[in-house]
Amino acid sequence: MGDEEISSLRAAAHPLRLRMLSLLTASAMSAAEVARELDVTHANASYHLRLLHDAGLIIVEGEERIRGGVAKRYRYSIDHPEPKPSTTDLEGDVRAMSSELLRRIVHRKPGRGNFTDAELWVSEETWQQALELVTQGSRLIHEQAQKPRTAGTILVNLSVAAFEMEQS
Repeated sequence: MGDEEISSLRAAAHPLRLRMLSLLTASAMSAAEVARELDVTHANASYHLRLLHDAGLIIVEGEERIRGGVAKRYRYSIDHPEPKPSTTDLEGDVRAMSSELLRRIVHRKPGRGNFTDAELWVSEETWQQALELVTQGSRLIHEQAQKPRTAGTILVNLSVAAFEMEQS
């Protein structure tokens, strides 16, 4: 694994940066917009955005002049190639995801949803079908993401960890 891949994995293994990646899926935003949306300081947002950009996880989609300066507009693409994580890097990602899920569950709206935790033995065919459906759902959510509070939208959580396990 190269330094760039390690850097990408470590950059994503932080709860605030995970929130930024989600936010930047819907539309390109400046550091000031990200700061307002996530209720963090502009300096904090800028720092984390630069780290995500330097790690290759987000792109600069454009720039705009604001009060004599230039503001970069960052965006995350679901089509970003995923590096192959080491066990250590993957554990950091899982910790960050777990932390984010704990933060989000406090805001869970009663009603429809799905909670699944399973360690099961299934046929290869069943596993492939389930994995395809989960992947389709994840891609759909990312591709249809809208700017925060867009009329006609609802705020949702989708946290997925689906993988084949080694026999113990």
